[in-house]
Formats: sequence, C-alpha cells, structure tokens
Amino acid sequence: MAKNSIQFQPGLSLPDFLSRYGSQSQCRDALFALRWPKGFVCPQCGNTTYCELNQRPVYQCHRCHHQTSVTAGTLFANTKVPLTRWFLALYRLTQEKKGVSAMALSRELGVSYNTAWSMKHKLMQTMRERDLGKQLAGRIEMDDAYLGGEKAGVPGRGSPNKIPFIAVVETTDDKHPLRIQLRLVSGFRSYAIEKYAQANLTPGSAVWSDGLACFAAVKQAGCNHYGMITGGGRKAAQSPAFKWVNTVLGNLKNSLRGTYHAISAKYAGRYLAEFEYRFNRRFDLPAMIERLAYVAVRTPPLPARLLTIAGTHG
Repeated sequence: MAKNSIQFQPGLSLPDFLSRYGSQSQCRDALFALRWPKGFVCPQCGNTTYCELNQRPVYQCHRCHHQTSVTAGTLFANTKVPLTRWFLALYRLTQEKKGVSAMALSRELGVSYNTAWSMKHKLMQTMRERDLGKQLAGRIEMDDAYLGGEKAGVPGRGSPNKIPFIAVVETTDDKHPLRIQLRLVSGFRSYAIEKYAQANLTPGSAVWSDGLACFAAVKQAGCNHYGMITGGGRKAAQSPAFKWVNTVLGNLKNSLRGTYHAISAKYAGRYLAEFEYRFNRRFDLPAMIERLAYVAVRTPPLPARLLTIAGTHG
C-alpha cells in the first residue's frame, strides 16, 4: 500500500443517491422493478396484464380486477411516510459504517422520533431475518462477549444487566475475514453453543476458540474444535488465532458506543444484526440499498404489535 494511502470502500455519494431516488416516482419505479423484476404479477390470481389508475398509484389486474399498490403486503404497507424518506432511511442504515440512531434519523428525515424509531426497527428486523439460517463454513473464529455495562458490586459474568452473545467469524484459510455472525445466546453453556452450532455452522468446519469449556460443544454439531487457552485480557486479544473475531468485537463496541446512548436488551438482537448485515455486504456498498429494498418488498407488514413480538422472538 502506498504511503499515506488508506483502505477505502467506496459507497454511494449523496448526490448520486438523490439522482437515483430523489423523487417519489423514482422510488416507486425502483420498488416496482424490485418487486416484479419480470413484470407485474397480480398477487390475487397471478395474471400479468394490468392498468395503472390515473387518480392514485394503484395497479388493477385485467383478469380479476384486484387492485394493489407497489407497497401493499410489504414492509412498507400502509405507510404515511413518503417513499423518498424510506429510501433515505435505507441509504443511511446501509452506507453509514457506524449506523445511525433513531434520534439522528428523525432529524434527517423530518419525522417524529416514534416514526423514525419504527422505520429503523422495521429495517433492522428485515436485516436480521435475512441472515437467519445462513451457515458459516471452513475456518471459524468464535468468542464470547457481552452488551451492557458493569454494575457496581456485581462480578462481570454475573451482572444481570449484561446481554450475552457470541461473535463468530468465517475466514479464508490464510485468515482473511469473509462473513460474521453476532448472535444472542441464553448463556455460555454447552447446550446454548450446541444449539447455535447445529443451526449456523456447516459440519466439518474448524472452530477456533479460547479456553471457555462450552465452545467444545460445537463438536456435537459435527464441527472440529480447537481450543486455545490464552490467559485472557490483552494477551488473548493479540493472539493471531483470534485476530479477526477480536477486531470485529472492537469495531462493534466502538460503533455502538459512538452511535447510541443505550441499547434495550429487548431489541439487542436487531442492533447486532444491523452490524452483521453491513459487514457481510461491505464489498459492494452501493448495491446494499437495493438489496435491502428487495428483501423489504418480500417482507410481510410489521405493525407495532408484530414489531414488538419480533424483537423478542426472532
């Protein structure tokens, strides 16, 4: 690398974003193309011929006369927020390395805090569900971690206000990071690690961890386990076997501290998923906007009640 040069992953500039999604019609056309890439398909009968009504942006099927909009039945269903602001929210959540808080989003979009919070959490839940079920494979680094601060007089691992999660990094054989998973666990017990590994790791993977006994449970999922007792602290963080999992954890904690005043345990999984989603798609930042919008138009509506339930259960 040349002197004074830095690693830079180009994203989509704000002027370029506005040239693509600066008007309501541009955003509607973009959603139409993402929802029906081969042309309109009636959600009621499957017919492909339609007309667009003049008085409102609704498409009517020629066969069954069912009327639908580009947002009906999607994450954007029944929204009163213009699509231009939804796309700006997509832009900010995908292009900002450290994320954006609901308060900052409220100011930038010109909407109430409650509206910005709802928009952000709907998009984070979409990110979360998109990566569920995807498995890591090959060489894997795994470590335990917590969200939340320490409470006076309470030992670290026993602190009730801490949220346990595991950080898992899939690397190449020469230890370059590919994908990550940041997943909540009920605790650092063998049954919790086995349950995670059964669902998220490909059998035959080589899992490297520190000396925490529970990580050996990945063997129950058909993985090979290599435990290294590092002694904890700075020595563990500097071990080459765990370089990337420690780097990811450091970047995650810096991101959360720099963006949010506090994180509710109830929604901790979403904040982890937001970081995970961006990291796993970091090599093509401009495409991330359409990729998330593509998933959003295939995600059922999330009214307040379901959004609350989803935050707790999935």
